[in-house]
Amino acid sequence: AKAARGLADDLASTTLIATDKRVLMAPAMNVRMWLHPAVQANVARLATFPGPGVAFVGPDEGDMACGEFGPGRMAEPPAILDAIAAELAGPAARLLAGRRALVTAGPTFEPIDPVRGLTNRSSGKQGYAIAAALARRGAEVTLVSGPVALDAPPGVARVWVETALQMQAACQAALPADVAVMTAAVADWRPDQVATGKIKKAPGGPPSLALTENPDILAGLSAAGPRRPGLVVGFAAETEDLIGNARRKLSRKGCDWIVANDVSADVFGADGNAATLITAAGEESWPRQSKTALAGTLADRIARHFTGTPE
Repeated sequence: AKAARGLADDLASTTLIATDKRVLMAPAMNVRMWLHPAVQANVARLATFPGPGVAFVGPDEGDMACGEFGPGRMAEPPAILDAIAAELAGPAARLLAGRRALVTAGPTFEPIDPVRGLTNRSSGKQGYAIAAALARRGAEVTLVSGPVALDAPPGVARVWVETALQMQAACQAALPADVAVMTAAVADWRPDQVATGKIKKAPGGPPSLALTENPDILAGLSAAGPRRPGLVVGFAAETEDLIGNARRKLSRKGCDWIVANDVSADVFGADGNAATLITAAGEESWPRQSKTALAGTLADRIARHFTGTPE
């Protein structure tokens, strides 16, 4: 409020008025405070300031110390650090400005009955990090997410889904897009019939489940005709013959790039990852690093693709 009105009566507000540098703000407050019209008016006023201007990171949505839930949580420290790095990068941080990106993340959950379902161990961390990295480079990002325990990255439009069929529909609705990065671990099969009540134990052993194949979302986007994204990036989570299986997937799915990673060790739910980018031109190995750092590497590679910078 002080910055928006030019009031300078303490060290922080005086510094804000005296500086001729760009300012990054990370708001944090109770949800009702954040949504108050006066606060929103001040945020809007700051966004119109000429010159270096004011940028924002957050606030996030979630549980608060006061017991309420909603927007107002301070952005996580890694997100603030990334925002600082993006501001310091200057124009390079806007390499994807004007581009639309579709990212899928997390698992899908295919219900068996009202209680049980088929799913997998994907945490969604890598996909969320990629969505955030693309947004920091100026892209307009739609994140189609399966059930995960993660906050939406700043500046990213998140669409919640549960099943593969819902994810397929959400991806089609997000088109057209310039780039699609398909990190979600989509269940290959779903029960042919979903029981309306909880399946009980009965004499004779466990019931038999008839399964039907889920749609191939990556292959469908790669063959989307006029609505096909200009760059389609798939992910291959493998436990053996990493490069061979990934290359076969690249050919079978019809996508442009495949990011291959070995998930036989500490990957699911972890904060680190190693990967190999496979394209028609060759392979590029990225050593184990934080998923945030790996997401930045991939986002930079995507930016170079669209700007024509030598790869």
